[in-house]
Amino acid sequence: MDSIPSIPSSLADSLARYTEFRTATLAGWHPSKREMLILTRFSDTNQVHRVQIPGGDRSQQTFFADRIQGASYPPKPTGEFFVFAKDTGGNEFSQLYRYDPADGTVNLLTDGKSRNTGATWSHTGRQIAYTSTRRNGKDTDIYLVDPLKAQSDRKLAAVEGGGWGVLDWSPDDKKLLVLEYVSINESYLWLFDAATGEKNLITPKGGTEKVSYGAAQFAADGRGIYLTSDRDSEFQRLQYLDPAGNTTKILSGGIPWDIESFELSPDGRLLAFVANEDGIAKLHLLETATGKERPVPKLPVGLIGSLEWRPDSRELGMTLTAARSPADVFSWNVATGKVDRWTRSETGGLNTATLTEPKPVRWKSFDERSISGFLYRPPARFTGKRPVIINIHGGPEAQFRPGFLGRSNYFIDELGAAMIFPNVRGSAGYGKTFLQLDNGFKREDSVKDIGALLDWIATQPDLDPARVMVTGGSYGGYMTLAVATLYNDRIRCALDVVGISNFVTFLEKTESYRRDLRRVEYGDERDPKMREFLQAISPANNAAKISKPLFVVQGQNDPRVPLNESEQMVATVKRGGSPVWYLMAKDEGHGFAKKKNADFQFYATVTFVQSYLLN
Repeated sequence: MDSIPSIPSSLADSLARYTEFRTATLAGWHPSKREMLILTRFSDTNQVHRVQIPGGDRSQQTFFADRIQGASYPPKPTGEFFVFAKDTGGNEFSQLYRYDPADGTVNLLTDGKSRNTGATWSHTGRQIAYTSTRRNGKDTDIYLVDPLKAQSDRKLAAVEGGGWGVLDWSPDDKKLLVLEYVSINESYLWLFDAATGEKNLITPKGGTEKVSYGAAQFAADGRGIYLTSDRDSEFQRLQYLDPAGNTTKILSGGIPWDIESFELSPDGRLLAFVANEDGIAKLHLLETATGKERPVPKLPVGLIGSLEWRPDSRELGMTLTAARSPADVFSWNVATGKVDRWTRSETGGLNTATLTEPKPVRWKSFDERSISGFLYRPPARFTGKRPVIINIHGGPEAQFRPGFLGRSNYFIDELGAAMIFPNVRGSAGYGKTFLQLDNGFKREDSVKDIGALLDWIATQPDLDPARVMVTGGSYGGYMTLAVATLYNDRIRCALDVVGISNFVTFLEKTESYRRDLRRVEYGDERDPKMREFLQAISPANNAAKISKPLFVVQGQNDPRVPLNESEQMVATVKRGGSPVWYLMAKDEGHGFAKKKNADFQFYATVTFVQSYLLN
């Protein structure tokens, strides 16, 4: 900590209700029983728990200092073990482990050093396909392992690039469906022979239009592939591809929004999918034989994730969250229509029914383009013009969507601040043209969208343009620092979390498996003209313009935005004499995952808001 004042225990006590909420997400169904694995936190980090009936006890299975990032049973055996992924200290170099519930033993399946991700089960449950950087630290090669025989681990195929990922096995387990991700606007689908590693491209390269493919899964008969793609469209549409005949059928043509996820039922007759409709998730159910949609239950307005069918059943599991509900696990029996709630996460004593619901808002930017976001207004008991916290998402191609705000509800409900979550140009969810409006030399156009938002705030009778704080994490951290340099006189203070301060040093030092992927978005710093531009717009090179208080938060083990990005920004602003607070956690990475660290960050943030935004 640097320059952060002492935090009194009385403040921690007064904030306690806003730090004790939990969440639960579906990790995977048991292969033969109606029970599941979920991820939730009882102590400091998310761990694997078993739930045997809807609303039943959550039985903790793993006990580690670091969070578990995923867990699943094999699809065929009787569930005598499961496999999970975990990194160390937030470094994102995940390893795969086998956990045996009978005796509680944990067995390492990967090399213990490299980054290993995307574990995907074969249909027999005898093999896992995953990607690893172990060959050179840069390329995400494809590996196979029998989780009962760790020594069977072998490299199936070497590839070039850090964006490869295994999506599915063919029904006969002879082929792998693999995504090659180049950027959010460009990706390709390949078939790999699961025995030899030979690969064949099944989506074309070299056209005039870049195409993005998202989710993909083999049809039940193995002849076709269900996928999402923005080919000939602004949005990701659900499609059926026949590789043999090279024909494609559009299945969601009537929905003018991105299809963000889908899952094929075990018998292949039903396809559940989720559409992202202006930030709100909508569930759909499609009959694959007829192409007709079936009715779906009325679900809370919010977000839907972790779709997974229970093996050999008509029951669909999912994770739901909304503005007034933290993430919880539900299931829907499509045959009977019954919806069951498997978890009911604690909310620290908060009455979530009184939490503020978001309102979508729009404003015109410098080029007359309409930009949108979500506004959370404080309760009516707070009168007069309210201070405003602008919270900018990361990504950069992410999208703020109205889920549960967690600790941030305190700023709205207790401090009376309004919160605005903008989706500036470059955000996902609004079409591929909008997605590319901030690429390369257009980077600061997205910052100007926040300048236009400041103009809009000044026109609102209940918002105070003289009391505005800007904050954000990762790319949102860069946006925060950029706003602090470009619009210093129009904000009261700024809070940057793991943000990019210099694009050149960031691109040179981010982990090698990410570097080329980020160059597509930000520009290649090795090109002299682009390097000059990136240096010119980097906040660290414009820090002399900052005179308002700045708070910087960083994880020491961050592989995405390295520690140097925060340290050089803090040092530069300090030399200018402006107030700078700095918080660095030695056992965290890209954001704080451990509760004790997240709690302290929250205490310090509240103190910063009270000191500089409200007073």
